[in-house]
Amino acid sequence: MHASLNTDSKNNLILRLATIWRWIFMLFAVCGTAILWMPVSPVDVFWQKVLFTIVLAVFAILSGLAATFIPRRDHRGRTISLLLDYLAFVAAFVFTLNVGQVFIGIDSLGEKFGAGLLFLGVTLVGYLIGTLGKVATRFLLSEKTLQIISRFTMLAGLVLFLWRVDAVTGLVSLIGRLTRPAGLLALSSVVIFGLAFWIMWREPSAVAMGAKTHHEQVINGWLFLSPNLLGFLIFFAGPLLLSLYFSFTDSDAFNPPNWVGLDNYAKILNIRIVPLNSPDQLAREVIDIKVYDEVGRLIIGKFGLLFAAADKYFWLALRNTLIFALIAVPLSVIPALVLANVLNSKIPGMKFFRAVYFMPSIAAIVGISLVWQWLYNATIGYINYFITVSINFWNNVFNTALVDPKIQWVSDEKTALLAIIIIAAWQTVGFNTVLFLAGLQNIPGELYEAATVDGAGAWNKFWRITVPMLAPSTFYVITTTTIQSMQVFEQVFILMNPPEGPNNSTITLVLYLYRSGFQNFKQGYASAIAWVLFIVIFGLTLLQFQRQRRSNIYEN
Repeated sequence: MHASLNTDSKNNLILRLATIWRWIFMLFAVCGTAILWMPVSPVDVFWQKVLFTIVLAVFAILSGLAATFIPRRDHRGRTISLLLDYLAFVAAFVFTLNVGQVFIGIDSLGEKFGAGLLFLGVTLVGYLIGTLGKVATRFLLSEKTLQIISRFTMLAGLVLFLWRVDAVTGLVSLIGRLTRPAGLLALSSVVIFGLAFWIMWREPSAVAMGAKTHHEQVINGWLFLSPNLLGFLIFFAGPLLLSLYFSFTDSDAFNPPNWVGLDNYAKILNIRIVPLNSPDQLAREVIDIKVYDEVGRLIIGKFGLLFAAADKYFWLALRNTLIFALIAVPLSVIPALVLANVLNSKIPGMKFFRAVYFMPSIAAIVGISLVWQWLYNATIGYINYFITVSINFWNNVFNTALVDPKIQWVSDEKTALLAIIIIAAWQTVGFNTVLFLAGLQNIPGELYEAATVDGAGAWNKFWRITVPMLAPSTFYVITTTTIQSMQVFEQVFILMNPPEGPNNSTITLVLYLYRSGFQNFKQGYASAIAWVLFIVIFGLTLLQFQRQRRSNIYEN
C-alpha cells in the first residue's frame, strides 16, 4: 500500500513538472514571436520573419495542447512533448554549431586534411596490429602485449594527426566562442531541451502518461525515421517552398526581394501567334518588337504563322527540351528492352556483358562528356574518322561518288542537339537494361513453355507474353527516363561551348534556369522557370499514369 502511494505521488509530481514545462515552453515561443516583430528584431528579412513566426506559433499551440493533455494522463501529451523537445534540441544543437563556427572549422580541416593523412596511416597500422591475434605468439608476444602496442600506436597516430592539421587551435577557438554569451545561451538550450526530452522519454514518464506498448512502438518508429525525415524537410521540402515564394518576387540574391505577384509567370507565358501575309514578312510589321521576340515561323504555302514571346529563350529551351525527350526516351528504352532479352539468355559470358553495358550508367558524367567531346571533334575525332573510312571503302568497292559530310557535331546547330541525345541515350541504356532484365527474370517460365506447346513463335512469345508481363517495368522505365530527359543539364553544360550551342540549338530548360539564376542573378525569375518545368514534368508523368490506369494489364 505504501509503495502504491509512493508511485502515485511520483507520477503526480512528473505530471505537474511536465505541465509546468509545457506552459514555460509555450511562453518562450510567444515571447520569441513578439521579439521577431520588434524594431530591434534579430531577423530583418520579411519572409524569414513570417517563417519563424509560423514555426513558433505552431510550437506554442502544440505546447498548449500538451499542457492540457498531460494532467489527464493522455499519452498524446507525452507524444507532443517528445516531438517539441526533440525539434527544439536539434535546432539548439545546430545553432550551437553555428555559433561555434564548427562548419567553418570543418572546411579548414578539409583544407589541411592531406597534411595529416600520413599519420592517419599510422593509426590504421595500429589497428591492423591489434587484429593479428594468435599470430603474435610466433613473435614471442602475448595477445595482451599486442593490444597495448596497438592502442598506443593508434593513439600516437591520432594525436600526431590532430597536431598536423592544427586541431588544437580550432578546439581552443571553439571553446572561446562557446564561452561567450551567445555560446553559453546555445549550450544551455541544448542541455535544457536534451534533458527535457530524456526525462519524458524514460519509463517513469511513460507510465505516468499512460503510454501503452503500441504507443512506444510508434514513437520509436518516428525517432528512427527522424534523421532522414528532418533532412528531407530541411534540405528538400524547405528549399522547395522557399523557391515557390521567390517565384513571386524579384529576388536577385543581393537585395531584399520585392513581391511582384504573377509578373514572372506572366512574362514566361506571354506569347503571341499571328498570321503572316507572306513567308518573309518582317516581324515588326505584325508584333511590337519592344515587347516580343520572334521564336519561329510555320510556313503554310504562301502564308505562315509567326510565333513570338516576351521571353523567347524560355520557349526555345522548352522546344529543345521536348525534342530531346521525344528522341532520347525511345533511344534509351527500345535498345534497352532488346538488350535485356539478349542478356536474359543463357549464352556464355552474359555476366560480363551485363557489367559492360551497365558501366556507362555509373561513370562520372564529366568524364563521359569530355571523352565524347574528343570523339565528336570534327578533325581528329574517331566518329568522323570512321565515317570517312566507311565512305572511302564504299566508293572504292562500289565505284560510287559519295561525299564525306565531315559533320561538325557540336558546332553545327543541325547536329548539336543530336550529339547530346546520343550521349544521354548511350549512358542511360545500361541502367534501363538492368531494370528490364529484373522484370524478365520475374516472368514465370511456364508461360513460355505453354506457348511453345501451343506452337507460338519467338515473335508471338515476345509480343504476347514478354511485353504485357513487362508492363510495370516499362511504365517505370519510361517515366523515370522522361523525367531525366526533361532535366538534362550536365552533358550540355560540359560538352558545348558556349552551353547554349550555336544559335541556341542546345539551350534546355534547366540550362536556362541555371543561366537566369546563377549567371544573371534573377533568382526570382529562375524560380518561376523551375516551377513551370515542374508543372510540365508533372503533366507528362500524370499522362503516363492515366494511360496506365486505362490499361487492364495490371488487373490481368
